Amino acid sequence: MRALVALNAQLLYWVLVAPFRGQMFHAREVLRQLVIVASHALPMVALTSFSVGFTLAMQSASELRKLGGEMFVPDLVSVSLLRELGPVLIAVIVIGRSGSAFTAELGTMKVSEEIEALEVMAINPVRFLVVPRVLALLMALPMLTALGNCMGIVGGWTVCRFMLGMNTDAFILHAVRAADAWDLYSGLIKSVTFAWIVGTVACKAGLGVEGGAAGVGRATTNSVVTGLLSMLVANAVLTAIFFFGE
Repeated sequence: MRALVALNAQLLYWVLVAPFRGQMFHAREVLRQLVIVASHALPMVALTSFSVGFTLAMQSASELRKLGGEMFVPDLVSVSLLRELGPVLIAVIVIGRSGSAFTAELGTMKVSEEIEALEVMAINPVRFLVVPRVLALLMALPMLTALGNCMGIVGGWTVCRFMLGMNTDAFILHAVRAADAWDLYSGLIKSVTFAWIVGTVACKAGLGVEGGAAGVGRATTNSVVTGLLSMLVANAVLTAIFFFGE
């Protein structure tokens, strides 16, 4: 726990304080990591979000049909995706894809003594390795979440249009009326929080690897599990804050 707190403190220093002292992080590396994270996760995000929106619309339609409330399916799909399902599902994908990759990369560098070599050359490993990865996640996850929300709503529209016979204009009208701007903003706030959690947990696990190749495997598994649990706890806390703050 102390190591994680120390890493967060160093990250805040290098991101918020060091640039004003002439110690900039490597913007090119941030961009490179952003492209890697976004491009690799994009197909999974699109397919998963579409499938979830499609399934959510079908399940809700089967129940609402009994009450004659099929017109409320777009409302349920849009609000559920924007507030909860979108940010959480995309974060799970990024944890499994990018979080584990960060841990494995840094862990391999640790056991091969590359990180010690950076320190010998007076290069701070957090500034050189961790900051670009965390900043890339902070930018990539909200963008992926926004895309996932759109694909999920398209999945819901597919069910409403071709299975329920709902007009496209009616679907859009109901979806827009049900969700307000705060639903979108709250989901994006969650995605930024999840990105920070995923990045710090994954990088901390990678920097603390011991025991050679076996240690890298253990650290990768632990980072995924810890990242998932931390993300779910943070989601519950944020949901409670948003709920009682309304």
